Amino acid sequence: MHHKSIRQLSQHLQQKDISSVELTQHFLQRIQQHNPQLNCFVTVTEQQALAQAKAADAAIAAGTASALTGIPMSHKDIFCTHGVKTSCGSKMLDNFIAPYDAHVVAKMNHQAGMVMLGKTNMDEFAMGSSSETSYYGVVKNPWDLETVPGGSSGGSASAVAARLTPMATGTDTGGSIRQPAAFCGLTGLKPTYGVVSRFGMVAFASSLDQGGPMTRSAEDAALMLNAMAGFDPRDSTCLNREVEDYTVNLNQSLAGLKIGLPKQYFNADLDSGMAQKLEAATNLLISLGASVHEVDLANTHLSVPVYYVVAPAECSSNLSRFDGVRYGYRCDKPVDLTDLYKRSRGEGFGAEVKRRIMMGTYALSAGYYDAYYLKAQQLRQLISDDFKQAFTQVDVILSPTAPSTAFKMGEKTHDPVTMYLSDIYTIAVNLAGLPALALPAGFINQMPVGMQLIGNYFSESRLLNIAHRYQQQTDWHVQMPAGFA
Repeated sequence: MHHKSIRQLSQHLQQKDISSVELTQHFLQRIQQHNPQLNCFVTVTEQQALAQAKAADAAIAAGTASALTGIPMSHKDIFCTHGVKTSCGSKMLDNFIAPYDAHVVAKMNHQAGMVMLGKTNMDEFAMGSSSETSYYGVVKNPWDLETVPGGSSGGSASAVAARLTPMATGTDTGGSIRQPAAFCGLTGLKPTYGVVSRFGMVAFASSLDQGGPMTRSAEDAALMLNAMAGFDPRDSTCLNREVEDYTVNLNQSLAGLKIGLPKQYFNADLDSGMAQKLEAATNLLISLGASVHEVDLANTHLSVPVYYVVAPAECSSNLSRFDGVRYGYRCDKPVDLTDLYKRSRGEGFGAEVKRRIMMGTYALSAGYYDAYYLKAQQLRQLISDDFKQAFTQVDVILSPTAPSTAFKMGEKTHDPVTMYLSDIYTIAVNLAGLPALALPAGFINQMPVGMQLIGNYFSESRLLNIAHRYQQQTDWHVQMPAGFA
């Protein structure tokens, strides 16, 4: 059953070909079998999952079930889950049992009746591009166990790619859904900022963070986004807009679609193998009725330096709450309050989190605020304006998702700047608050290649439509890594 799509699983449940309990047991057995290799789960909620599955079966029998009732899924361990550890991949929250559900968790697990298999591993506090900064150890890519699955949503990506879960939530602050989706051969969608509530999603950089679906296909992502999106009055940045059905336009024709290719992305710096795969994908979309136009994102080279001022500054503010006083890790036998703060934070946070807190605190400090943080926000507007201008000419922008396929574990851990450049094609989207989708576009040396589609605000339905029509003509998204069949 792990080869089935979400829609197929829903049909099997509704037709009573299989029960939710049986389906849940199947995926729990796969987690037990393969997670020791991959380290993609921090917590497996077996008893809770079976109880939810039993309730789902009752709802199906009573005729009160929704389309996703009874289907297993997993949450990135950054979403608060009532009564279950929410660690954010950090020693700081290793003992934190969330007293409430995040809005996304409540919508999926309670309103939609889905079954939570567990919480997936991640870069500590979502800070990383490789899932190597987790307190619980590195996550492995099922396509090659010596490579990273991307980050920070690497645990979710690895689990879906190995078919340990039909779908998983992720969060995207600078590419953390799309880049691991590309590395693991998945479809990952970062929605428009504000479409998915951030309530109960532990904050990294509040103006950039956005939750989204990680699935095998665009159709699955559309079904999952239906369950995730929606207004939440508890999140002041969540948008109060009419609820969409993201599956309605999946089969819409691509005739007349205008695709923009940024000249800054398709240049001599792009790997030749990557360029060939993207050219083939572009030609396929042209055959389906699209046309291609060059667009100019003149300020895109500023996105990485701007991001690494804005995101650390916001992280410095958000993570100040972890002080050893209210919850989370607390050092042993502090001699005074200052010692409590220093040792709790020093012992509780990992190296990458400390690095970003220090960068952010420096950027916000007296005498440097205008020179760094204020200037970064001004440049952020220029980056956003470039996209606005481009979308007066085209409907969607096509680009690489990452500069390469998945790299080897340890390859970039000693060079933070090189690691940061892993997100060079994704960061600008978060700075502008736009939606973007990553999907498989082939393989290089048996490793997945990711293509990115960037849309104007609230164009998630169109992005999913383009991806779905592309996936109807290709089979990259249904291929799976050897050893996990």
